[in-house]
Amino acid sequence: WSSDVCSSDLVVSLGSARQKARDSKRVADMKQMQTALELYYGDKTAYPAASPSIALGASGYTCISDSGITGTCGTTVYMGQVPLDPLNDATHKYSYKSATTSTYEMGFTLELDTAGLTSGNNCAKPSGLTHETCAAL
Repeated sequence: WSSDVCSSDLVVSLGSARQKARDSKRVADMKQMQTALELYYGDKTAYPAASPSIALGASGYTCISDSGITGTCGTTVYMGQVPLDPLNDATHKYSYKSATTSTYEMGFTLELDTAGLTSGNNCAKPSGLTHETCAAL
């Protein structure tokens, strides 16, 4: 084996490992936010209203509390720091939309097939994570 072949294989493998790690974080972030939203729903019998969609973790939308999804936490905090996408670039952002307070959609994009989801646009809803483009993206 030449050192060039080994080096290029290592770079490809490292790049793929980084993508997998970012995607695993995205899925974990969505599940954590779903838990916070379910706790909110349990107390308020509604999800926080947001229509049109908002970019989570940006523009002051950093807290899920009894005040909704805002930049300043209220009295009861369900998630004190809403996570940002690991890349947080033009393609990779978390978004949230709730046109009616009985449901919500959170959009996120995966780089690779991960946790039973396909690369590309995915959606978190009260029913779970799905591979589809949701209105929040």
